[in-house]
Amino acid sequence: MNTSKTKAQAKLLPFDAARYLTDDAAIAEYMTAVLEMDDPDLLLLALGDIARAKGMAQVAKDAGLGRESLYKALAPGAKPRFDTVLKVARALGVRLSAHPA
Repeated sequence: MNTSKTKAQAKLLPFDAARYLTDDAAIAEYMTAVLEMDDPDLLLLALGDIARAKGMAQVAKDAGLGRESLYKALAPGAKPRFDTVLKVARALGVRLSAHPA
């Protein structure tokens, strides 16, 4: 086994999209790309990324949820209620709209 490759891999940090969501334009572009994928799990992941970028405590407060409830709703594999997803989206300033295909 190549030890230099193993050491290099150990130094890699997991990608965190929240670090790059620094303004409304970046968030809008990210959400547009995610919605085009038509994947509910990816949508929850993206909402979590945006919530971390904006601050989980504030997003939870704005959504009317406890911080722990917000983390649970956006956790991988979570199946939150649709109204919870809408509350989080609204708290993030994300508006979902339908356009003809």
